[in-house]
Order: sequence, then structure tokens, then C-alpha cells
Amino acid sequence: MSSTHPPFRASDGERDRAIDELRERAAEGRLSHDTFVVRVDQALRARNQQELDALVADLPRRLTLRRRVTNAVTGAVSAVSDFTTSLQSAWRKPRLPRLALPDDDRRRYVVGRGSACDLVLSDLTVSRVHAELRRDDDGEWMLVDLGSLNGTRLNGWRLVGPARVKPGDEVSFGDCGFVMNAEGP
Repeated sequence: MSSTHPPFRASDGERDRAIDELRERAAEGRLSHDTFVVRVDQALRARNQQELDALVADLPRRLTLRRRVTNAVTGAVSAVSDFTTSLQSAWRKPRLPRLALPDDDRRRYVVGRGSACDLVLSDLTVSRVHAELRRDDDGEWMLVDLGSLNGTRLNGWRLVGPARVKPGDEVSFGDCGFVMNAEGP
């Protein structure tokens, strides 16, 4: 006859540790509220340490302080690196000349290489009649490509139809780029 003793009864301290572990997991979002309530009830009814261990056995291991600090430092270094890269990219980005949105009563301004255009650009990538700025009934400006060979772009996207422009937008006609400005000529 083997002498096996029943498992020792769980102490209040062991119950408290199990409930604290469940509370932390619920705060981290690892347990739903309903699951948390059920498991706390089971912890309070647990007869031994094995039953308490079973309540937290399926939960991912908690990060140690060292691992949490390592993750925080790694995250901070990554954020600084991303910021530095963005700053360097912005610094190297070419400064585009400003193109003022007209503030007179005209409703149409033609852009192109031809001498009859309102804005003449002598670059060979600009078509003779390249694009136009049209003012709609609300006073908003629309940019329209007029079938140019090298295209008209708004904020890097090639136009396939009319597009609303506003101050701060980047506009390019062929290889000639501009930043839209609010003030007129």
C-alpha cells in the first residue's frame, strides 16, 4: 500500500498571488472581464496549489522587469531612429518654389510651355498647353491636366481627372514642381 498524501491546502497568500496574477492579466487585456470573474471565483474555492496553478497555466508568461525595460528602451531607440530618418529625409527634400493661387476675378489660368499660356514654363517636359487651374462656383481651385505628355501631379499622384488644390499642396507639371501658396501675385 503506497502512502500518498493529499495535496496541501492552498494558503490565503497563494490565493492572493493567483488573484493578483489574474488581475494583471485582465488589465493587460489577456483575459475578458467574464473570464476574470469566473477564475477569481475558482481561485477563492481552490482546495490546493495545483488548482490555483491551473487557473493561470494557459496565460502567457508575464514579462520580467528586465524584459519590460529592454522592450521600452528598444521602443524608444526605434522611435528616435524613425524621427531622425524622417528629419533627414525632410531636410534633404528639395525646396520647391511657391506657386500663388490667383486672387483676381479670372476663372481660368492655363499652364504650359506655349507663349499664350498664363503661366509659361520653359522646361521641355512641360507640354505647350499642359494644364489649367479653374475656379469653381464656390471659389475653390481645381487642377485639370489638358492631355499633357508627361502628366500633371498633385501631391505625387498623377491626375486622371479634375482635382481640388489648396495652399500647401505640391503640384508638378512634367518635371517642374511647385508648392501652392495662398497669396495671389
